[in-house]
Amino acid sequence: MRKDRFAPDSATIARLKELSGLSDKEIQQVAEAGRLVHLPESWSLILEGTPADAAYYILDGEVSVRRNKEEVATAGPGTFIGEAAIMNHALRSAQVVTKTNVTALNFTPDAGRKLTEEIPAIREQISTAHQARHEANQGE
Repeated sequence: MRKDRFAPDSATIARLKELSGLSDKEIQQVAEAGRLVHLPESWSLILEGTPADAAYYILDGEVSVRRNKEEVATAGPGTFIGEAAIMNHALRSAQVVTKTNVTALNFTPDAGRKLTEEIPAIREQISTAHQARHEANQGE
């Protein structure tokens, strides 16, 4: 595993294993692909209407998903957000703001796509989340 200040530590890897149900090898792949980020409360990490440039896997904390400045959902540990960066090149359909301090893994679109190719469980989780959000957007 890479050794830098953004590399997930052993506690992060244990938390990822607890949340994801992935094998040790798959967890290692995810940890190496992601960049560990610590975000303060009220931090806007995704802006509605902007190009998708990253996806996040929440390890700890909670975020608010807002459309037209109105909260439409919340997400917490074990959730991918911003998966449009991995699934397609669409503009962001919502803003995401931290409700608490958040620890997450940040993935570039290329790193995320590589994970979806190599780890079927990640592909399934992202695909399911993407489809659910797409259907919710169609219902409005």
